[in-house]
Amino acid sequence: MSWTALGYLCDEAGLELKSAGRLLCVTQKDVSTLTRMLIGLAGYLTGYDGSFPFIKPGDKYEHHNYLGMRAFCAALGSCLPPFTFLIVLELSRSTPTAIIAASLLIFDTGCITLSQYILLDPILMFFIMGSVLCMVRFNTQRLRPFSFSWWFWLLLAGVCLSGSLGVKFVGLFVILLVGINTAFDLWRLLGDLSLSLVDFGKHLLARVFGLIMLPLFLYTTIFAVHFVVLNRSGPGDGFFSSSFQSRLIGNNLHNASMPEYLAYGSLITVKNLRIAGGYLHSHWHLYPEGVGAHQQQVTAYLHKDYNNLWLVKRPDNSDDLTGPPELVRHGDIIRLEHKETTRNLHSHFHEAPLTKKHLQVTGYGIVSTISFFIKWKKGDPVKVLRSKVRFLHRSTGCVLCSSGRTLPTWGWEQVEVTCSPYVKESPNTQWNIEDLINPKLPNISLSVLKPTFLEILWESHIVMIRVRGLRFSGVNETEYRVYLLGNPVIWWLNLLSLALFVFMLTVASLAKQRGVKMEGMRKVHCDILMEGGGMLLLGWLLHYLPFYIMSRILYYHHYFPAMLFSSMLTGTTISCWKLINFYLFHPLSYGMRGPLAHDPASSMAGIRWMESWEF
Repeated sequence: MSWTALGYLCDEAGLELKSAGRLLCVTQKDVSTLTRMLIGLAGYLTGYDGSFPFIKPGDKYEHHNYLGMRAFCAALGSCLPPFTFLIVLELSRSTPTAIIAASLLIFDTGCITLSQYILLDPILMFFIMGSVLCMVRFNTQRLRPFSFSWWFWLLLAGVCLSGSLGVKFVGLFVILLVGINTAFDLWRLLGDLSLSLVDFGKHLLARVFGLIMLPLFLYTTIFAVHFVVLNRSGPGDGFFSSSFQSRLIGNNLHNASMPEYLAYGSLITVKNLRIAGGYLHSHWHLYPEGVGAHQQQVTAYLHKDYNNLWLVKRPDNSDDLTGPPELVRHGDIIRLEHKETTRNLHSHFHEAPLTKKHLQVTGYGIVSTISFFIKWKKGDPVKVLRSKVRFLHRSTGCVLCSSGRTLPTWGWEQVEVTCSPYVKESPNTQWNIEDLINPKLPNISLSVLKPTFLEILWESHIVMIRVRGLRFSGVNETEYRVYLLGNPVIWWLNLLSLALFVFMLTVASLAKQRGVKMEGMRKVHCDILMEGGGMLLLGWLLHYLPFYIMSRILYYHHYFPAMLFSSMLTGTTISCWKLINFYLFHPLSYGMRGPLAHDPASSMAGIRWMESWEF
C-alpha cells in the first residue's frame, strides 16, 4: 500500500458519488488515520485490490470492486436511527418521543446520501452517536457503581471517543460534551455526603482511566498501526520533513547514504521547514509583466523534481575543482546556482508577488548581486538534514522565506518564495539541506536520522492541522445526478424546534426559580426538558458554533453532526410540548369549576386563545 493524493494522513478521500460506473464528484477533506484503515480493511476483505487511485472525478471504476467499501459505510450509517432511538428513549423515557427522533433521521435525504457512498461522515457520526449512547447509558448505572454494566458502558464510551477523534478532529466536540457531563457527575458525587472521599477518589480514577487514558492509548495505537501498514513513499512526501521521509520505503532518503556536511561544489536540494513549505525550485518561466522584475521565477514546490537542484558555489566563481572539499560554515557567503537554467538565486528591492511587504526572489545571471550569507550555529559546518539554516541576502539584508501562499496560474500554483525583511527566526525562513551529491565527500548512513514514534506522531498531526484539502468538482457525462441536500422539512422543523425549546426551557427555569409547585408527570417532564433536553442542546451548540466561527471554507456535510443533536432535540421538544398542551387543556375533558373563560378571574382565562372559543 502506498500514499496517494495529498498523502498519508491528510488525504482527500472523497465524496464519491458514482453513477453509471463513473466518479462524479469529490469534495471532502481531512480523512485521517482510522477512516482510511477501516475503509481499506473493508475493501481488502471484499476483494478490492487497492489499485484504483481515487484521484480525479470522472475516473471509471472499471473492474474494481468498490461495493464492500460502500456497504461498510452504509452499515455504519444505518446504525444512526437505532442509536438515536435508544438515546432519546433513555433521556425522555418515552417510546413515542424516541420514535419521532429516529424517524427524522430515517427520512432525511442528506443522511441517506452520506451513508451510501465511500465517505468519512457515516463513520464519524457512528462514533459520535456511539459515544453519546454510552454516556447516557452509563449515567443510568449511577445506582450500581463498579458493576459489570457500569464498567462496560464506561469503557465502551472511551472506545467510541477514541474512534471519533481517530476519524476526524470534529471528534473533539463530542469529547468535550462527555467531559462536561462527567464533570457535573463528579461534582454531584462530591456533594453526596454519604460517599467517603476514598470512594469519590475511586470514581474519579475510574473515569480518568476509562475516558482519558484508554482513549489516548487506543488513539496512539491507531497511529502506530497506521505507520507500520502505510510505510511507502508517494506523491505526498513533500508535505513531511526530511527525517520523516527517511522512514518511507521507496523514498530516496530511505536507507540512503550521503555526505554528512555541506561543501562548496555540492549539488543539493533545499527544503523549507514550514509544514508544506516546499522545496526551493525554479524553472524557465519568467514573472509576468507588472509582477516585480521580468526575471526567472523562483518558487517552492511540494514534490520531488529535477528543477529543485541547486549548485553551491563561491560568490566570486573561485571554486577549486581539483583541491580537497571545503565545508560551508555559519557566516560563509555562498552563491546558489540553479542546475537546469544556470541562473543564480537573487533578490532586489521589488516587492514580492503576493506578500507585498516582502521582496521578490528571482533567478538572475549577474554574479555580483546574488550572494547569500549562511546563518547556522557560529563556527559550525552545515550538516545535511539536521542543520536548520537561514539564507540572508547580502545586498538587501532580507531572509529567504517560503510564505505559504499559493501563486496564480502564471506561477503554476506553486508556493510563493520571498525575501523577508523580518529576520526573526521562524519555520518559514528556516531551511535544511535534504539531498546532497559531492563525490569528494565521504558518505554516512541516514538511518541514524530516522525519527522516533513520538516525533512522527507529532509531525503527522501538525500536517493534518495545517494542510488544506483539495476541492474538486466533477463533470457528469450522464443524465443522472446526485445532490447532497437534507430533507428541508426536517431541517426547518429542527430549526423551529430549537427556538421552541429555548422558550420552553426559559419558562420552566423561571417557574422553578419562582417556586412553582410541580408534582407527578408535570415534574417529570420538566426534569426531562431541563436535563435531557439541556444535554442535547449543549451537544448541538458544541457541534455547530465552532463551524459558525471558522474562517475556513465550509461545506454542507460539516453540519450533519449538529443535525443529529437537533433531530433528537426536536423529538424531545415535540413530546414535551404536546404534554404541556394536554396538561393545560385537560380540564376541558375532565371537568372544571368556577367562572367561564371570558372572565379574567377564571382559571381557564389563560388558555382562551381565540375570542370565538366559549368555555
